Amino acid sequence: MEKTITVAGKEVRLKSNGATPIKYKMQFRKDFFAEILKLHKLGKLKKKSTLDDNILSNLDFNIFYDFTWVLAKTADHSIPDPIKWLEEFDTFPILEILPDIQEMLMANLYSKKK
Repeated sequence: MEKTITVAGKEVRLKSNGATPIKYKMQFRKDFFAEILKLHKLGKLKKKSTLDDNILSNLDFNIFYDFTWVLAKTADHSIPDPIKWLEEFDTFPILEILPDIQEMLMANLYSKKK
């Protein structure tokens, strides 16, 4: 799956393929699927109204930066390490791009029936 999103006025290509979970583990030393399942346990995060105090207290927002970086890195091998890449943006509105990121992450868990 591949898509282009806009982050702080910049177009960012995101891509997910079979190598994405391995790239994630190599960079962040965490299991890609285990991290997705942790988020799934917290509930759907598509609407701001679902972000109650209980969800927020159990949520490490860094994971969304990590997921976004690995999807961008899969699409463009030339992007730098996560910190340098994030510094290229004046702001990084995670809540705005969360639905796109969530869609791409879920595509790694479910196959499409043909």
